[in-house]
Amino acid sequence: MQITAVEPRRKGLSALYIDGEEAMKLDTEVLLSHRFDVGREITDEELHDCVQASDKKRCKDKAMWLISFRDHSRHELLTKLRRDYREDTCEAAVGRLEELGLIDDGRYARRYAADLVNLKHLSERGVREKLREKGIDRDLIDEVVDDLVIDEKDQIRLVIERKYARAILDEKDQRRAANALARMGFRYADIKSVLREYTEIEDDYE
Repeated sequence: MQITAVEPRRKGLSALYIDGEEAMKLDTEVLLSHRFDVGREITDEELHDCVQASDKKRCKDKAMWLISFRDHSRHELLTKLRRDYREDTCEAAVGRLEELGLIDDGRYARRYAADLVNLKHLSERGVREKLREKGIDRDLIDEVVDDLVIDEKDQIRLVIERKYARAILDEKDQRRAANALARMGFRYADIKSVLREYTEIEDDYE
């Protein structure tokens, strides 16, 4: 096989032409490092090695780009990378970022849980569910949640003050607020108790 052309493309890629036809797009830096120059004869093995190296670099670059915007859990990052790259390539990229300390599920889970409590005002059950959605290990979830101090009724009050204080004047509005709070993981007994502080209506929201 002979390389007949190498043409630059967007996003750091170059089109590799073999025997007069476009074969594939590969990372430009990898092509240069493999000395895939026009006119060179290459073997299937050399092409395979270059493709593998290109995928590894692109996968790692994408992982770095993703975590540059916000922190990710290991599971979350792998899920996004798998859309474009092979499993072993994704595992290698994420493993390398873990070695460098750029992703850490323990650090991520604690920061995310604190935000869920302090900014979103979720219940303990709600925090657990969100952490599970991010692929956090069950034992780590237990450890993180055990370190949190969550007053469920205070959390309910904060949510009501922020979203529903002016809209719980009748039974319909109360049911809407109660259902929303239940979806956040709060117990109906706590919801009903706090709602009584804002209204005289004492309906059963179950």
